Amino acid sequence: MTAAHASAVPEGLAPGPRQRAMFGVALAVLLSVLDYAVVNVALPRIAISIHCTDSAAIWVINAYQLITVIALLPVAALGDRVGHARMCRAGLGLFLVASVLCALSRTLPELALARALQGFGGACILGVNAALLRYIYPPAMLGRGIALNGLVIGLGVALGPTIAAAVLAVTTWPWLFLINLPLGGAALYFTLSALPDTPRIPGGFDYVSTLLIACAFGGLIVGGDRFAHASAVGLSVALLAFGAAALAVLVLRQLGRPDPMLPVDLLARGGFRAAFVTGFTAFVASNFFIIPMPFTLMNVLHRGPVATGLLITPWPVAIVLVSPYVGRLADRHSPLILSTLGLCLTGTGFLLLRLMPPEPSNLDIAWRIFIAGAGFGLFQPPNNKAMIGTVPRARVGGASGMVSVARLLGQTVGGMAVALTLGLVRHAPGQACLDFAAGCAYLAALFSLSRGLAREG
Repeated sequence: MTAAHASAVPEGLAPGPRQRAMFGVALAVLLSVLDYAVVNVALPRIAISIHCTDSAAIWVINAYQLITVIALLPVAALGDRVGHARMCRAGLGLFLVASVLCALSRTLPELALARALQGFGGACILGVNAALLRYIYPPAMLGRGIALNGLVIGLGVALGPTIAAAVLAVTTWPWLFLINLPLGGAALYFTLSALPDTPRIPGGFDYVSTLLIACAFGGLIVGGDRFAHASAVGLSVALLAFGAAALAVLVLRQLGRPDPMLPVDLLARGGFRAAFVTGFTAFVASNFFIIPMPFTLMNVLHRGPVATGLLITPWPVAIVLVSPYVGRLADRHSPLILSTLGLCLTGTGFLLLRLMPPEPSNLDIAWRIFIAGAGFGLFQPPNNKAMIGTVPRARVGGASGMVSVARLLGQTVGGMAVALTLGLVRHAPGQACLDFAAGCAYLAALFSLSRGLAREG
């Protein structure tokens, strides 16, 4: 099927096939998100088992995230050519093979390489999942599909620590990867039997742009991370400069192409650009809350590990609770209204956390976090719909990749900014992070509001 036949593709599936297809996509997305979350909790035990330092063990996480971010746009472009459903299935298969390799790893290099392969499989899933929603749901229901997708991501984040703790309580860490097999097998079954065929665009694959993306994102992310941790500043600056130069060459190469891998054509559209920048800034804001808040709860407010985990839970719970309602709202109302309102609510929740009394009760903490989470849940589906639902169908693959790039790149930059803040701010760094979290959330609200000046979205 080629782009010329796009108009012949049905506008979404019938209710029964739609549910089966969405179940397959949801399982695939849950698998990729859940695996990232469970490994975070198990990292100290993994470090002891494979005989490496805590700082070196971070590469078990970094390898997965770095490869995922680098691969998102290339696999989205490849999905346009080979079919989004086929790319999702290939990603699932690769993810399951990598999970077995992770479980069999006994040294840090082995585990890091297996995790990198797993990250590539995850990128194949995340790079096309939003594009698949465009063909699973009719246009009038697209917001509901995107909201359900966000609900699955929220569930993965919420369930990850609990599942990891339960598995580690009864067995060893390799089983954290082996439990992927039954879930992945079910996802593979439904994606093989229920996903719709999607249009394919003709033409070859741009290997030079793929290399430039790897150099640009790799240099900027690794250099930025090293700089944030004050590690070999000279090398960090050199990596940042190399990444920036590669990005500049990449942008110049993409200009004027009909289907650029880095979608400069979509970023030239005011509504798409506003939605992307809004999403990126919002996820920077979320990491200014998610990363330092456990340290604040344990070290400043003197909560135990169990209480800390429970007090963070209102964030994903709120996202899960509002998702069903936001999906319907996103199909009826402008993202300018919904996303802006949600981000203002998130910023207010962060600000209320910043202004808590010195010795707050658990309820004082929980309801403030719930407000911030509810606002974040309100912001995501309409903003993602603005990125997916307003682009030509032939370019939906590039838009799908950019939805995940906004999230993962925002989280990555947010993590670097948190590390830099914790290193520079000596007095009450947790409060400083909440200041930045609220500021970034309100800034994202302004970016969302700016889409009113654009023609699309």
